[in-house]
Amino acid sequence: QVQLVESGGGLVQAGDSLRLSCTDSGRTFSTNALGWFRQAPGKEREFVAVISWTGGSTDYGDTVKGRFTISRDNAKNTVFLQMNSLKPEDTGVYYCAAKNAVGTPRWEYDYWGQGTQVTVSS
Repeated sequence: QVQLVESGGGLVQAGDSLRLSCTDSGRTFSTNALGWFRQAPGKEREFVAVISWTGGSTDYGDTVKGRFTISRDNAKNTVFLQMNSLKPEDTGVYYCAAKNAVGTPRWEYDYWGQGTQVTVSS
């Protein structure tokens, strides 16, 4: 069973950086693609980034490309999202998700964390 717990959210100013972490207490972490999604108030959940189970492939949403970096440490069952040059429009609840799949899927994830709030003030 996959159990994802996010951490690292908070309140920052525009231009600041923040690093999110997501740890999985399950047994199949290393075979899952891992993604980050976010949801702003009144908006649909949005794809942010994904990393393949090997860590060799990544994909990013257009709004974060060049500013965010996803990485993973399979030995620690943890995936990270380094967020630089944050903007107020990056505000939202950030969710970690896992999918038993090859490659870097953007949809139909099987497991979700509870989310961590990121607020960027202008």
